Amino acid sequence: MALGSADGLLAFGFGSGLSPLAPGTAGSLAAIPLAWPLVQLPLTVAFAALAVLFAFGVWLCGRVGRRLGVHDHSGIVFDEFVGLWLVLVCVPVHWAWWLAAFALFRLFDAAKPWPISWLDRRIHGGLGVMLDDLLAGVFCLAILVPVRLWMF
Repeated sequence: MALGSADGLLAFGFGSGLSPLAPGTAGSLAAIPLAWPLVQLPLTVAFAALAVLFAFGVWLCGRVGRRLGVHDHSGIVFDEFVGLWLVLVCVPVHWAWWLAAFALFRLFDAAKPWPISWLDRRIHGGLGVMLDDLLAGVFCLAILVPVRLWMF
């Protein structure tokens, strides 16, 4: 079982990925309170931490996926954590912004518009697992950052 180890526990988002309904959404919800320490950091430090977490996620998701025998098991949600955290460190710490970030992230992660879908089909292993969620976060930022600049 994937949760029988520390890496499985992390990959499955502390159990949130075991949700029988929409594990990606459950993982994204679990990621929100865990973003708090990251959003307290200066942006450059937060980006550096996210780069380390992304690299760690490539290893983690690849390792747990191989152990499960499934490239991108739906219960592996560490990728959702990192993808959503990217968005949350870039928007104001306010419930409306975080709700918008969550909703847009879930939309882009589930819909996988081009080029996310193209990359998702072609890049496998831990990198493929992490990359589509990182790009979903970038798509969110492509909407939310201009909105923030327009509002402020």
